[in-house]
Amino acid sequence: MNHFEKSKFILAKLNELFPSPQIPLHFSDPFTCLIAVMLSAQCTDAVVNVVTNKLFNNVKTPREIIDLGEERLKSIIRPCGLFNAKSKHIVDTAKAILERHNGRVPHTFAELETLPGVGHKTASVIMGQCFDEPAFPVDTHIARLANRWDLEKSHDVKKIENSLKKFFPASTWKTLHIQLILYGRQFCPAKKHVVENCPICLEFSKHI
Repeated sequence: MNHFEKSKFILAKLNELFPSPQIPLHFSDPFTCLIAVMLSAQCTDAVVNVVTNKLFNNVKTPREIIDLGEERLKSIIRPCGLFNAKSKHIVDTAKAILERHNGRVPHTFAELETLPGVGHKTASVIMGQCFDEPAFPVDTHIARLANRWDLEKSHDVKKIENSLKKFFPASTWKTLHIQLILYGRQFCPAKKHVVENCPICLEFSKHI
């Protein structure tokens, strides 16, 4: 199978398995989405959701984050890990949004990537999930699948992103990004991967 034949099969199988996937993080607007994604670095979605459910009960805006302050924020987000850096980045990002963007999360890649602690992947999530702009965030699950399925043999997430964008229509990216993460977690894990239990790897193994 060539890359485009593979991508067609992948899309069909993912739509069959995850027809209406929802982003696993809890948020109510672009700012709370941004905070949730920043907290998710090296942390499970389940832990992030427990933390944000507590945080967002009282704090939902840049001004409220600033008023809360780094020390109090640290005590809330501690379960997410890396809480010192995350707390500083979140407060500094809230200040930047308030001072440079009139309190609203910017909706261009260039502006998002100037915010403290916001890299290309985080910006891609915000652009795709909050602003419906074509974006394809690549996390560790998606990078693993792209390599395992020979769509891109690289550890460079930018190369992986560019390859996946060539093989899949832009209209699918917002949903496909979530489907791939869910598939990787459920069927195609990094460890203890069993081809017979992984429908896509099983199909591709027949064409080797």
